[in-house]
Amino acid sequence: MISTKGRYALRIMIDLASQNPETFIPLKDIAERQNISKKYLEIIIKDLVEGGLLISLSGKGGGYKLKRKPEEYTVGEIIELTEGSLAPVACLAEKAEECPRASGCITLPLWKEYGELVHNFFYGKKLTDLVENKE
Repeated sequence: MISTKGRYALRIMIDLASQNPETFIPLKDIAERQNISKKYLEIIIKDLVEGGLLISLSGKGGGYKLKRKPEEYTVGEIIELTEGSLAPVACLAEKAEECPRASGCITLPLWKEYGELVHNFFYGKKLTDLVENKE
């Protein structure tokens, strides 16, 4: 399940993708437009900056803007940055230890197929797809 953190991260990214790409947008403006607590957005936006998706500028005229063009972001990378692995089971997560039961696991093919569907769905959607749906 995608938590509010992941959903709000998408809303932040959509909001910024809808603005002038050269302008730093104050967090209070995003919070007002999205009707989300500024305090909660501060937590999420910190992850987005540290994860390399956003650029921040402090002081007068400061705020946040996308680091890349909107069409260069996938929904998958935004969700995984804020939520963690999209793998449906622990043994399929990136850097997971090899499961000693994997060779005889009857359900592993099911989880692999499901994981691929989820991955392909979210990584097949660009941020611009969501911006265009908004307009």
